[in-house]
Amino acid sequence: MVPPNSTTPGMTSALTKNPDELWRRGLGGVLDFASASHGRAIVCLIVLALIAFLPGFARMPTVDRDEARFAQASKQMIASGDYIDIRFQDEVRYKKPVGIYWMQVAAVKAWTFLGRKQAEARISSYRVPSLLGAIGAVLLTYWTALAFISRRASVLAAVMIAGCVLLGVEARLAKTDAVLLFTVLAAMGVMARAYLDRYDGLTGWRRKLLLPVIFWGALGLGALVKGPLILIFIGLPALTLCIVDRSARWLVRLNPLVGLPVFLALVLPWFIAIYLRSGSSFFAQSAGEDMLSKVFSGQEGHGAPPGYYFLLFFLTFWPASLLAGLATHTVWRARAEAPVKFLLAWIVPAWIIFELVITKLPHYVLPLYPAIAILIAGCIDTHRLSRTRWMEYGTFWWFAVPALLAVIGVVLLLRYEGELGWRAWPFLAASVVFGMRAWWLYEVDGPERSVLRACAASILLAAGTFWGVLPSLNSLFPSEVVARFVHATECPDPQVAAAGFGEPSLVFQMGTDTLLTDGTGAANFLTLGNCRFAVIESHQDRQFTRRAETLGLRYDKGLRFVGYSMGSGSRIALTIYYRGRER
Repeated sequence: MVPPNSTTPGMTSALTKNPDELWRRGLGGVLDFASASHGRAIVCLIVLALIAFLPGFARMPTVDRDEARFAQASKQMIASGDYIDIRFQDEVRYKKPVGIYWMQVAAVKAWTFLGRKQAEARISSYRVPSLLGAIGAVLLTYWTALAFISRRASVLAAVMIAGCVLLGVEARLAKTDAVLLFTVLAAMGVMARAYLDRYDGLTGWRRKLLLPVIFWGALGLGALVKGPLILIFIGLPALTLCIVDRSARWLVRLNPLVGLPVFLALVLPWFIAIYLRSGSSFFAQSAGEDMLSKVFSGQEGHGAPPGYYFLLFFLTFWPASLLAGLATHTVWRARAEAPVKFLLAWIVPAWIIFELVITKLPHYVLPLYPAIAILIAGCIDTHRLSRTRWMEYGTFWWFAVPALLAVIGVVLLLRYEGELGWRAWPFLAASVVFGMRAWWLYEVDGPERSVLRACAASILLAAGTFWGVLPSLNSLFPSEVVARFVHATECPDPQVAAAGFGEPSLVFQMGTDTLLTDGTGAANFLTLGNCRFAVIESHQDRQFTRRAETLGLRYDKGLRFVGYSMGSGSRIALTIYYRGRER
């Protein structure tokens, strides 16, 4: 590993004075410029994160199922004014603590205060905490990496996280995972400095008070967002290091006498309040039905065998994942060194646990990716990447992935929407170009410039996908199609019932009082008045029409839509029957 904070001031100074040289060196020159000082690094990384995460942030429709459930529960908090209980329609939602809901409520209220109309009805309002968490995670990757590697390499590690496919997805979804990553990085950045006894010049109260408050505060915030899961990412590495070193004396530097009250002040008030409200129901559902059931069974059809995350790592951490194999030999040889030991303790035990747990989702291992990025960046900075020829051939996928996805995206748009996707193809084409240069010039320019080009390709690919391709694929978002049809009728207060299609996105789009029922219930629902709509899935259609005939119900047949339910992963056919404003 390189001594922390070492830079190349001569080269950086020359680039600053000579903009033409900065332009000629391209992305390498940008990295030189960004690593000249902490201030420049922070500004450059914020700009990069915004470029990486904003395209498609507001255009993407509500995604089933978790995003829609989180957003709807937060929406009901705003409507009811009850910020203790967590509900989806009339059912309690006790799978996660209240932290993310409070953040989403705060984001909606902030947008409302700033004058944005109907902020509570826009899914993008609820995604703001994830966006801020992802941007913060990029910055904290840089800050955490400074305890291990040079400033230049720390910027490179942060760029890898900004270009990471998985974080690009989570930054655009109103869920917990980007915020959890932020809290884990804040805590691990402090814990790394305590373990390595490196404080970047921090002395006095900043070292003894500020850092412990950050650590314990991040631990408390993580517990409010995801419950005890954060202990896997923070407690397990600490325990592993204590066992390996046969000493826990370094933990004293985290100053629990100062930090523990901060943790309790953050966590206890709501946990006490929810206990007084629901008794042991929250703890039984959160710890028992949600967390423990994932260990022993594939919850909601998400079971997978061990090795799932290892195989998926190539795609979810793309493009930096292609260099992980090249860094393995160097990392293994340095495993006894304290910095490498800490990073391996961060990665390996938690990864093994997640591979053994039956329920598997790609985002579960996201908090481990910054440690991998730091290890790769350190190997690049010290020119210690393996030169194994057959592994270097794997950099071909820097070109192949954007090329394949670009073709798939255009084909999908032509096949299902009959358009070329003018919003998408410039980004997708640019992504292919950057990916090709990353692969083709790897041996000429080296891994540093190549991974920067690959990250640029990833960011452009995300822009084309989330801003151009996915929002245009109406067949993937049935609830959005239903909402557009209903609002086009200009009913002042439309009421909706759904039979056979109970995705949470429909409830978020059409309102908390949306009735989820069967065909008979939907027909009965239409008899209750005008401006009522029944969304009937094909399997419930016969039941609906029979009941409507029995009731002598007069109605109009509206849109028929064939698409796919992202929540169930199945093909669906929906028909909208309705009674308009006058009947």
